[in-house]
Amino acid sequence: MATPQVIPLSAIAAQSVNVVVSRQVLRLDVRQRSTGLFMDVWCNGTQVLCGVLCRDRTWIVRDGHFGLPGDLAFLDLEGTTDPSYEGLGARYVLTYAEGQDAA
Repeated sequence: MATPQVIPLSAIAAQSVNVVVSRQVLRLDVRQRSTGLFMDVWCNGTQVLCGVLCRDRTWIVRDGHFGLPGDLAFLDLEGTTDPSYEGLGARYVLTYAEGQDAA
């Protein structure tokens, strides 16, 4: 398995980022709510996930039939707290691991 790719995020409450991973174009919509950080995932222009709660070290996609040969996860670099927007890009990093198949 290759080294996980870090996907750059900013410490803002709502953002969309476009990134190419495993020859797939992803759009990630990340937004902070009072109940946690949530993500929508688009793959090659098709929405494949909506409103996924982001947790520390927990796979986001979790199923190979969405067309990704890998998965996304947030990592808390200072502990094991679930991510919040204030620490995005510093304390909390979003990673993509190719070859990860949680299905």
